[in-house]
Amino acid sequence: MANDTTVAHVTHEAVGKIGGIGAVLQGLFTCNTYLDKVDRSIIIGPLFTTEGSVSDRLGEDGEVLYSSIDGFVNTGYAQAFRKIENFFNAGIVYGRRMFVDEHTGTKSSPEVLLVDVKHLDKGAVNEFKRRLFEEFGIRSHLYEHLWEYEQYIRLAPVAIAVLKAIGAAKDSTTIIAHEFMGMPTALAAILEPSCDFKTAFYAHEVATMRRIVEERPGHDTMFYNVMKQAHDNTVYVNEVFGDQSSYFKHALVEASKYCDRICAVGDDVVRELRFLAPEFEAADIDIVYNGIPAYQISTAEKLASKAKLQTYCETLLGYKPDFVFTHVTRLVRSKGLWRDLLVLKYIENEFREQGKTAVFFLLSTEVHRRRSRDVYNMESGYNWPVAHREGWPDLSGGEAGFYTAIQEFNAQSRNIKIIFINQFGFKPKYCGQRMPEDMKFIDIRKGSDVEFGQSIYEPFGIAQLEPLTFGGICVVSSVCGCAGFLQDVTNGENVKNVIVADYTYLENQDHTDIEALLQIDRPIRNQIEASVSERVAKEVVARLPQNESEIEDLVQTGYGLAKNMSWEVAVRDYLLVSLQKALDKKPSQAIHTKA
Repeated sequence: MANDTTVAHVTHEAVGKIGGIGAVLQGLFTCNTYLDKVDRSIIIGPLFTTEGSVSDRLGEDGEVLYSSIDGFVNTGYAQAFRKIENFFNAGIVYGRRMFVDEHTGTKSSPEVLLVDVKHLDKGAVNEFKRRLFEEFGIRSHLYEHLWEYEQYIRLAPVAIAVLKAIGAAKDSTTIIAHEFMGMPTALAAILEPSCDFKTAFYAHEVATMRRIVEERPGHDTMFYNVMKQAHDNTVYVNEVFGDQSSYFKHALVEASKYCDRICAVGDDVVRELRFLAPEFEAADIDIVYNGIPAYQISTAEKLASKAKLQTYCETLLGYKPDFVFTHVTRLVRSKGLWRDLLVLKYIENEFREQGKTAVFFLLSTEVHRRRSRDVYNMESGYNWPVAHREGWPDLSGGEAGFYTAIQEFNAQSRNIKIIFINQFGFKPKYCGQRMPEDMKFIDIRKGSDVEFGQSIYEPFGIAQLEPLTFGGICVVSSVCGCAGFLQDVTNGENVKNVIVADYTYLENQDHTDIEALLQIDRPIRNQIEASVSERVAKEVVARLPQNESEIEDLVQTGYGLAKNMSWEVAVRDYLLVSLQKALDKKPSQAIHTKA
């Protein structure tokens, strides 16, 4: 890439890591290959709250250089910022965030721009909406009552003005729209006549398809078979699943066809984008896999972490398990957590015959972190996290629903027990005094024998493969984008460190009739899940290490795989290649793609 390269990342995770995009930013900004090739990085997002002090604006590792909210100025851009604020009636917070890789020591401090858009001038906003409709067909009047849509529309013109003010509006500047949130800013960049911005849509998912997969009872089993047949029949999502135009995310994602490039984090994401509309068949879409952690440890280190987890189980349940199973995830439908229980049921039967035991640590919650004192009270009051009670500070509604299934499993099983830790973090400060005092979050990654991640919708799935580098066996579903990266690295060869569960495989179903495939409902999916989960369980049992030598072998092969799927590889071989294509694109090409 040329010198003086600037990349502006537009996202809702500009200040803190909330989900997958935050993990991607962490990976990029601590990746030496990215830092060597990109001279300037800017993270852009809305300011979600004006409460708190200036020191809170950019998070724990942030340095505020300008904040009109707090009357704080420590930058030469102040005069230009005030002009923009006065014109748009906006508030601006500008500074830097520190990103650190604790294992490698790599650090970087990209610029951060947050905009308070709550009281933005209506005239400026409406003018932008008019142009969005005339140039791109986006009908804002259908969605402007939704703040999730409106705030990113309002962000766009201010963001472009600020980029111009700080000298970041050049032909070597690429604006990356992370998901639908960044699309209005990317479109505003395309509309800017005085600058030759390059634009890229970073598809961490396809929101239209996620909604269909999650809401339809056949989930991935139905959807991916339907999509495959729809491709063969040359029909698209609106024809198969009905008009999606009322969904604001669909409208913004569909507009990504106007960007210079589209970066899709997985093979299925590419197919899902092609399924959006005929125009995407010819769109410039590149697979840009996410990276995964790649740190080499010794077998002794792995065993030390596993011993902590075994001790924790013994303290809580009174036995030291032979194996430690884990799943670290958000408590949402797309993660397919019920499939873990199905697989564990079959492993339980095998373990009864073998006389083996295991514990399954499920680290998942759907709410923010509980206070330490509340955790200590629950722990002493009723044996949390072995036992739970509905209501705050313990089980939320969704957590209570899934805990019922956990209770049923634990009541029926003898050799495997599930411990549901509905709390962010994995150390005594957050999880109680019965946890080993030297326990750290990394221990649940290092010490895990098996990590589950059998999602129904998972565009990539970094978390599913995080234990890979430490010798963990990772169980992922075939719709996880990381499975495609693995196949790319291994040339399709089977590897003992990863088990791919294909819940889309149909044995007796008609594969060619879309109407028949659309009828795949929960009973049919249940049958398929029962069959697949039994096969997965047998694979898990067959691959579990039986001695230290086998553990060492898994650690070595796991690190070898992870090293070839690291952020350095993902950035070098995928992201930078795609961004270079965007930079090479002639201005006229971008203009002529408009409908």
